[in-house]
Amino acid sequence: MTTLAAGLFFAMAACAGAECVGTDLFDAMTPQQRAEIDAAVETVPYARGLLWRASKGDQSMTLVGTYHFGDPRHDAMLARLEPVIADAAVVFVEAGPAEEKRLTDALSADPTLMVDQAGPTLPERLDDRDWNQLSRAMAERGTPAVITSKLRPWYVAMMLGISPCMMERMADDSARGLDHRLVDRAEALDVPVRALEPWDTVFTLFRDLTPEQEIEMVRAALPAAAHADDYAVTLTDAYFAGDVWAIWEFGRFDAYRNSGLAREQIDAQMELAQERLMDTRNKSWIGPLTRGARDAAAQGKGIVAGFGALHLPGEQGVLRLLERDGWRIERLDG
Repeated sequence: MTTLAAGLFFAMAACAGAECVGTDLFDAMTPQQRAEIDAAVETVPYARGLLWRASKGDQSMTLVGTYHFGDPRHDAMLARLEPVIADAAVVFVEAGPAEEKRLTDALSADPTLMVDQAGPTLPERLDDRDWNQLSRAMAERGTPAVITSKLRPWYVAMMLGISPCMMERMADDSARGLDHRLVDRAEALDVPVRALEPWDTVFTLFRDLTPEQEIEMVRAALPAAAHADDYAVTLTDAYFAGDVWAIWEFGRFDAYRNSGLAREQIDAQMELAQERLMDTRNKSWIGPLTRGARDAAAQGKGIVAGFGALHLPGEQGVLRLLERDGWRIERLDG
């Protein structure tokens, strides 16, 4: 799951989940390869950890980095968070039930949100080798070539980042990611749930990409699509180990070795993905989070916020942005 696909896998919400059988590719790395990733991670603020507290005066937030796919290992985190949720004034997630319903309704009413009915098809935009590889990979994910040919490139890149074993269980409500399980617990405890961003955010992230950038997203995701089960296991295990930014750097260094693209191209894609998928969204979330914490403090309570784990680290990550705003940051799972 190279470059953009790795980011899409963890930074965008999804409803799928499955227990995939594959190899943890971190274990297969040479010591030098792992050292390169570790060195890149060491320079990143808040690179490790899933559960955090931010406090400012009498205001308090409990922040949890989520994984959007189902896994039994979520049970421990949910059990730890339950008393915090029960005492919270509100639980924030990327998209709540109302936003998800609006998204579902919009997709049913307007298929052009994911399908480009007017422009050139993907087989017209790709060479024969790439199109054949893409159509096979998408067929493994349940989408025939005739439909794939008209899908928007950003959506295709996202789908390539999801392994077939996950796709097989997309309709299984028992395989729900931590985001959905947080919402379920909040609703059961009669705690309000609020969204951090509008329902149509996913459609705005890549709206102004050039045609060349769109196709490069797809090409960058193709090399690893056939090994997506291994990638799923690798990145999932890193998540549950709390090695959050290692997930991102794994995608970068794997692309250096296997994508066939120059390092400059890969770095440009990584920068684009980070800006679109994480940095811009992180900045937009600080207002709702701080206002929510202020209002909760007036009730003698705090807030809980759960969102994709890759939004936590980095100079433009949620934790650093809060720190710059005067919040004290404390890791709770270290």
